[in-house]
Amino acid sequence: MKEIKVPELAESITEGTIAEWLVKVGDKVEKGDPIVELETDKVNVEVNSDYAGVIAELLAEEGDDVEVGQAIAKVDESGTAVAPEAAEEKAEKPKDDKPAEAKPEPAKEAAQEETKTQGPVASPAARKRARELGIDLNEVTAKDPLGRIRPEDVDAAAQAKTQKPQKKQEKSAAKQADKTEFDKPVERVRMSRRRQTIAKRLVEAQHNAAMLTTFNEVDMSAIMKLRSERKDEFAEKHGIKLGFMSFFTKAVIGALKEFPLLNAEIQGDEIVIKKFYDIGIAVSTEEGLVVPVVRDADRLSFAGIEREIAALAKKARSNELSLNELQGGTFTITNGGIFGSLVSTPILNSPQVGILGMHKIQKRPVVMPDDTIEVRPMMYLALSYDHRIIDGREAVQFLAKIKELIEDPYDLLLEG
Repeated sequence: MKEIKVPELAESITEGTIAEWLVKVGDKVEKGDPIVELETDKVNVEVNSDYAGVIAELLAEEGDDVEVGQAIAKVDESGTAVAPEAAEEKAEKPKDDKPAEAKPEPAKEAAQEETKTQGPVASPAARKRARELGIDLNEVTAKDPLGRIRPEDVDAAAQAKTQKPQKKQEKSAAKQADKTEFDKPVERVRMSRRRQTIAKRLVEAQHNAAMLTTFNEVDMSAIMKLRSERKDEFAEKHGIKLGFMSFFTKAVIGALKEFPLLNAEIQGDEIVIKKFYDIGIAVSTEEGLVVPVVRDADRLSFAGIEREIAALAKKARSNELSLNELQGGTFTITNGGIFGSLVSTPILNSPQVGILGMHKIQKRPVVMPDDTIEVRPMMYLALSYDHRIIDGREAVQFLAKIKELIEDPYDLLLEG
């Protein structure tokens, strides 16, 4: 009987939640077949079987939290597929119904134990202790430098085994204590692991950074005129629409080059200034906000940026993003305007120290340089930044630079 365990997922991910079992007891699987979908903090991943055989037992239920290295299923390599009903009936059959087996004599038993060269090396006393406690010697870690298992190693394994359920009970009790009872009807819906992670990270960002937000407004007339003039030619040439995000991504990169501390992060007592531009683009999904990363955005054309954003957004909404596509961004852009937001204060995407918030384009009366008043399509911009390393002067100038580049997009096209 072989155990299938939760594999290493990523450096920062140590646990997940069983989202859906893709097999049931009695199903035949080949090595490499997906058996379960695991929901992690960032993406859903499929766990594959390391063995070929028949699913003998599922050790966790859908909705259970499991840790990396934890056994979640057992595969019988010598078994054949059976119907689920038969598998359940077999599992429910009392142990007393099994035919009695002749108990080997002590001397023979000791001899048999010594000849098991494929199994773990353990002293007779340790093997006896393991039988008494119902411990599998394959799960015992030996402290002996030569790897020989002793009785105290078995006791330690037994103690560790009993501590896990206790921790789970304590965690459950703590959750129960947080619940408030109501006199009127309510509905309780469990937060998904991703939503829990989003909540945790947003709170951490506000606790761990000296976050401040500065605002400006930008006249979108020039960009809207340029898009109107070039949209058909652009779409025909590149096979994708010319949107606002490519302009803002290019403008952000231009401003980051002039104010490099916005493209940094804090590690201990050091500031790490990044010389590359991996721009995170926030995408809203049913599970919550995710931030896939456009790698080396400074090296991409307008069409390349639009193509990459479209591909990442499609993956995000179909839950197909890989962990690599969500990690390592240097700066983030989020657009609340697609939902009608007029102004907001975006929260930092730690460990980044800057995030730009775009908003709804709203026609407003604007006083022009010659004191005339014109109705212009205006957008409020918000820059949230970590005041620990970025001064207000830099933040205001950074946002002013973005405004300058957006209001004269022809420069962006030329520098492109």
